[in-house]
Amino acid sequence: MGKELSEMSLKELWELFPIILKEHNPAYKEWYLCEKGRIVNASGGNNIKRISHIGSSAIEGLITKPTVDILLEINCNCDIEQIKYKLINSGWTLMSYESKPDLKMSFNKGYTPNGFAEKVFHLHVRFYGDWNELYFRDYLLIHKEVAEEYGRLKQELKEQYKHNRDGYTTAKTEFIMKYTKIAREEFIGRYL
Repeated sequence: MGKELSEMSLKELWELFPIILKEHNPAYKEWYLCEKGRIVNASGGNNIKRISHIGSSAIEGLITKPTVDILLEINCNCDIEQIKYKLINSGWTLMSYESKPDLKMSFNKGYTPNGFAEKVFHLHVRFYGDWNELYFRDYLLIHKEVAEEYGRLKQELKEQYKHNRDGYTTAKTEFIMKYTKIAREEFIGRYL
């Protein structure tokens, strides 16, 4: 019998879950909406300030990893441990947890000892705020030429970082931050 994911090294995990890019799947929106309902049911709607579909799968026509990224923003006075417990009990795997300087919990669903499941999700849990991911998404939705440029960058980086997710993410950071800054100027205070 193979190893459990929790027993694998980072190198083994990156081999099992390489960077894969696919054409945008129109079903991503439906996957997001279904999972959003499950998240509300699991974590209790009274703790939630906003849930958003973020990342490349939220941008129609953009090449993307076949992963739906979700930003769950919660009340700053809610019971974090209770939310964490409820999400884990509803099938999410906690990948990382930071409480300082800001709350950042990352969960995933759809990673199996045999590779990716049909539907893969990343859930980013934070306190309600003015997050960069929202601005970057909105900018790409409106500026299709920038979304196309981002898609080309991801294609270029895919082979170099196929088995290095951290490297792939870092290599995209300059582009993302450049357009996030522009988006924040264009959409001043949109998420305050």
